[in-house]
Amino acid sequence: MTLDSAIDQYLVHLRIERALAENTLLAYARDLAKFSGFAEARGARGVKSMDLSLVSAWLSELAHERLGPRSAARHLSALRGFCRFLLREGEIERDPTAKSARPRTGRRLPRALAERQMFELIEAPNVRTLRGLRDRAMLSLAYAAGLRASKLVRLRLGDVDTQRGIVAAFGKGGKRRLVPLGEVALEHLGEYLAARRTAPPRRASRARRSTAPAKRGVRPDETLLFPSPRGGALTRQGFWKIVRGYARQAGIGSSVHPHQLRHSFATHLLAGGADLRSVQSLLGHADVTTTEIYTHVTRDHVRRAHSRSHPRGA
Repeated sequence: MTLDSAIDQYLVHLRIERALAENTLLAYARDLAKFSGFAEARGARGVKSMDLSLVSAWLSELAHERLGPRSAARHLSALRGFCRFLLREGEIERDPTAKSARPRTGRRLPRALAERQMFELIEAPNVRTLRGLRDRAMLSLAYAAGLRASKLVRLRLGDVDTQRGIVAAFGKGGKRRLVPLGEVALEHLGEYLAARRTAPPRRASRARRSTAPAKRGVRPDETLLFPSPRGGALTRQGFWKIVRGYARQAGIGSSVHPHQLRHSFATHLLAGGADLRSVQSLLGHADVTTTEIYTHVTRDHVRRAHSRSHPRGA
């Protein structure tokens, strides 16, 4: 079997059986296509021609390109998953990546907003408009439930139960979890939904004027919780612009990004006394070690409390 055909089968496996997100699939496809090109240039066209020397040469090539350790580790992770798939399918007898050392990467600590900054960000939208109410509800829900931007913009009306105060969040691999919402988030969401019900119905977006034949407008998707002004789904980039704009407006700075709302959610929970396993469940982390990166914040919180309160703390 050629490398390219094997890679195609692996990507189908990831899409159908593991239900990986489209962006993740594209990243795997790019990394494996790059490896395939390198292997073919060295005369290795079939999967059985992959061995440890080829993998080592590949990692050396990445280092020669001055690729950062995180990027190199991502390339190796993609190749490892591919080789394990081939091993399970009986296409190869040994995993050529089994003895490959993972590039060492320092753990990048998450940057969270202070509670005051988070509240100022949520209150920045102009709630006298439907768009402002939508944006405030989005910011509030992202922070209250620790949602990733890609999941937030795809939420449907049926994913939120305002009576029980929960939101159904879907994590990596399509895993579903229920996250409770606080009173403030529910209040912001309720005000937005009430205004949305009384707002005039959206019109289908018209095609831009051009010499080409006119296309029919796209019918607005009324099941989306946070539709764009045109009626379709917002993109992750669109929400990033929303966050950056309100952060600048609130005087927090223009470097704030959507994932910081998720970081703030976890950080503030732990600082408030929540246990690590509960935060792991709320974030949807498969492994608690992923959640442990936030514990440095609680240690800093305890250190500050000790310094502030103990007679010999200073």
